Amino acid sequence: QVQLVESGGGLAQPGGSLRLVCAASGFTFSDYAMIWARQAPGKGLKWVSGITSDGSETFYADSVKGRFTISRDNAKNTVYLQMDSLKPEDTALYHCVKGLGRWVVTTKIDEYDTWGQGTQVTVSS
Repeated sequence: QVQLVESGGGLAQPGGSLRLVCAASGFTFSDYAMIWARQAPGKGLKWVSGITSDGSETFYADSVKGRFTISRDNAKNTVYLQMDSLKPEDTALYHCVKGLGRWVVTTKIDEYDTWGQGTQVTVSS
């Protein structure tokens, strides 16, 4: 049974940082790209960042490029999202999403079907 468990969310001030962690189990983690997506209050789920199965390539939505960094540790079955220079508009429920294969083949979040319960990030002064 695939499980994706996110942690690390919380309250941060504008300009601050948070590091999200996703622990994966129930599948061969090193065979799959991993994605982070977020859902702001009253809005739909949006693709934020992706990383290939071996970690060699990373991708970011324009809204987070230069501020967020995705990484993974295949030995620990874990994917991370380092979020710096946080803005109030980053406030959302952040989900870890299992990729469709080794590569990040699409940023259309509707194409993905396996994600965790999410961790809440609130950016406010």
